Amino acid sequence: MNLLNRIFKKLIPYFKNKYILTLFIFILWLTFFDRSNLVDRVKEMRNLRQFEKDRVYYIERIETDSKRLKQLKTNNKNLEKFAREQYFMKKDNEEIFVIIEE
Repeated sequence: MNLLNRIFKKLIPYFKNKYILTLFIFILWLTFFDRSNLVDRVKEMRNLRQFEKDRVYYIERIETDSKRLKQLKTNNKNLEKFAREQYFMKKDNEEIFVIIEE
């Protein structure tokens, strides 16, 4: 408690000056109460960084999916293989056995 009292007594003369008090209130206002305050700006910067990471991920994903789609459109054997593996499609005279390795 003594430490707090000493600090408070040292700061009182500075806050008696109206310019320093005004500056302090202005900084306090900008930091916590303004529409675009410092706390919200930090949160928005975090969100922006996350969105940039997501953007890079989705761009890479679009490129790989576009290549895969091009392969499926140009080669019928790839299309048949994809349909059999992903959707378990079969011809009329075939039976499919799914083997799951554990």
